[in-house]
Amino acid sequence: MNYVDNNFYWLIDRINNKTKEELFNHIKDKYMNLPKETKLAIEKFLNDYDYWGKLSYQDNIFEEIENKVDTFYNHLEALTFLYENLNDYRSKKLLFSILYNWYDYDFENLKSLMDNTYCHYFDLDILPCQNEVFVDVGAYIGDTTLDFINSYGNYNKIYCYEMTKDSFNILKNNLKEYSNIILKNKAVSDKEEILHMNYNSKSLSANALSIEGEKVKATSLDKDIKEKITLIKMDIEGSEYKALIGAKEHIVKEHPKLLISVYHNHYDIWKIPKMIKEICPSYKFYLRYYGNYLFPTEIVLFAV
Repeated sequence: MNYVDNNFYWLIDRINNKTKEELFNHIKDKYMNLPKETKLAIEKFLNDYDYWGKLSYQDNIFEEIENKVDTFYNHLEALTFLYENLNDYRSKKLLFSILYNWYDYDFENLKSLMDNTYCHYFDLDILPCQNEVFVDVGAYIGDTTLDFINSYGNYNKIYCYEMTKDSFNILKNNLKEYSNIILKNKAVSDKEEILHMNYNSKSLSANALSIEGEKVKATSLDKDIKEKITLIKMDIEGSEYKALIGAKEHIVKEHPKLLISVYHNHYDIWKIPKMIKEICPSYKFYLRYYGNYLFPTEIVLFAV
């Protein structure tokens, strides 16, 4: 085993030999020993976006740590399965670094793996593309679609799904000069239905499906797209799992390349690759990281 393997299995062993209470106390103690300004920066980010659970050392709120402990305590086998199914050294080192950040608030390993070589989602070393039918789920204002066009230079057709009306209007304007792009002002889920959207006060890009809020039309990719799909990107604030279920027929029949955000909670990072592998065992997995070094965000699963 190389040193990343050794580090990963050492960490898994450390976690596995602690009770749930010991795990919580260990992570909480590590957090409380961080500099005050670091704790406040982490808490501001977590509480602004509220995907991972609340955290406030001054108010004795540690929901985010409890959620990490739950993942460690109940899903070590799934995390190990993911590690053993990652197909390059960089991906394995990244998974170790994410988990080590969760466990020990280690920032240096994450910092070394922030990817600035390629555009977000489009790592040309593992994702060769040519004449794709590309589906951009969570297209926002078209930034990812433009990155795709600039990275590869050609495409067959592009579908863009964006549920927020204000973002959709900007998206239309930003892509108006390009041909063969179909724009859909819809959410994407596992079936056709009416859902609700919660507005995030910090960014339109963080608007998420919720149990209440503005009504939005939702569809599934299996229902909405009848032609062959070759590439799917999803960044929809924690709804990726359901959206992939709604693309199961395309995945089984056509094996599109998948670029999936897996950071909007503490379980998608293991739950989504496990589900993809169950649908289609031939997929190979890679992880890339486009976030910051204080808290692991912008983690992309490549399934090819």
